[in-house]
Amino acid sequence: MSIDNTGPPARERRFTALFSATYPAVLRFAERRVHSSHAEDIAAEVFVVAWRRLEDVPTQVDDARAWLFGVARLTLMASIRGERRRQALAVRISQDPTAHGQVGVLDPDLVARRVDLARAWSRLSAVHQEALALTVWDGLDAPRAARVLGISPVAYRLRLSRARRALRAHTKALPQTSTLAATATPRGSST
Repeated sequence: MSIDNTGPPARERRFTALFSATYPAVLRFAERRVHSSHAEDIAAEVFVVAWRRLEDVPTQVDDARAWLFGVARLTLMASIRGERRRQALAVRISQDPTAHGQVGVLDPDLVARRVDLARAWSRLSAVHQEALALTVWDGLDAPRAARVLGISPVAYRLRLSRARRALRAHTKALPQTSTLAATATPRGSST
C-alpha cells in the first residue's frame, strides 16, 4: 500500500476551493447581522457544517454561496435562540419567590437566598449555566446531557462538577444579603 504524497485528497481540495471562493461573502453575510467578533464564529460554524456535509454543497460557486448563506442563517437563528434561553433561565432564577407561594407571606431569608443565587448564577459562564440547567431544570442524567452537548458523559460530569464548584464560589464571594434580610422587618408588619 502506497501513500499518495502529490497533494491533498479530492475532498480537501474541493473544500479548500469552496472556502477560498466563499469565506469573505459568508463573513460579510454574518457581519451584517451580528457584531463582527461574533461573525467570525458564525462563519467558522458554517464551514464546519460545509465540511461535514460537503457532498450536499452545490458544485457551482453561486449556488454553494447561497447554500452556505442558508446554513449561516440557521446558525444565527440557533445562536439567538440559545441566548434567549439563557436570558430566560436567568430571569426564572431571579423571579420573586412569592409568585408561587402564598400571597402576603414573605420569608426574608428565602428572598435573600434567591437574590444571592440569581447574582451568583449571572456570574457563571454560559458553559457552566448550560451544564447546571441540563441537570437541574431539564432533569437529564449525564449520558443524555452529554448527548445534548455533543460531549462524552465523563466530560459532562467534569463540566457539571466544575459548574457546581463555580456556583458555590460565586455564592460565597457575594455580600451576605441573607443575614441583612433576616434582621430586616418585612414590609407591612408592625414591630
